Amino acid sequence: MIARIAPDAQVIDITHGIAPQQVLQGAVVLADSLPFMPVGVHLGIVDPGVGGPRRPLALRGGDGRLYVGPDNGLLPLAADRLGGVLEAVELVEPRFMLEPISPTFHGRDVFAPAAAHLALGVPLAELGPPLDPESLVRLELTSPKVDRGRIQATVLGVDRFGNVRLNATRAALERAGIATGEDVEVEIAGRRYSALAARTFADVRPGGVIVYEDSAGSVALAVNRGSAARLLAAVVGQEVTLRRPRR
Repeated sequence: MIARIAPDAQVIDITHGIAPQQVLQGAVVLADSLPFMPVGVHLGIVDPGVGGPRRPLALRGGDGRLYVGPDNGLLPLAADRLGGVLEAVELVEPRFMLEPISPTFHGRDVFAPAAAHLALGVPLAELGPPLDPESLVRLELTSPKVDRGRIQATVLGVDRFGNVRLNATRAALERAGIATGEDVEVEIAGRRYSALAARTFADVRPGGVIVYEDSAGSVALAVNRGSAARLLAAVVGQEVTLRRPRR
């Protein structure tokens, strides 16, 4: 649809690897990716509420980026990290949609056409009436609970390699006193696993579990040449405890 409306637009596909219905995972990936992307029109769709009361949006960010997607928390996390939301509209103008609109495929019929028209230079205000940026749905990212020798974290996402991202950073590891090269006990859903606080995957034998800092600066769990998500049966929203084994 974008190629039909704006054939000269350069389309960069960030990912199609977001798990179904995982809005939080999509929001985090978008927020982590956009600082490395050129300023332009950013189309994001993880939309379990398609056809329901959630609003279709287009936003203008403080650094000039434009965002298109559903009002379910997917977009503001990225926009708020990159200058905030300066302007928001609800996508209602039929001229910039594909008719008839399928109630279950707004990605094709509403969001992609809006993004394409914005790429052509159509003013944001022509796509629909203004919205108060403060009225947008925003996701709350919880913080880990950190004690000496222990971190209670939450799974934020799982990538296609089975690496499990947590809502913690290196600072949490440092506060807990968990240093690179030390053994770590990982507890999830009442099961415990032995791991190593490592720098990279090859720091353990194949099949070994590591606790490491990923490319976005988050603490994550991985299995060398395997899937931590499969081994740990980890899913988004699950609680994970990391602790230094008692000596």
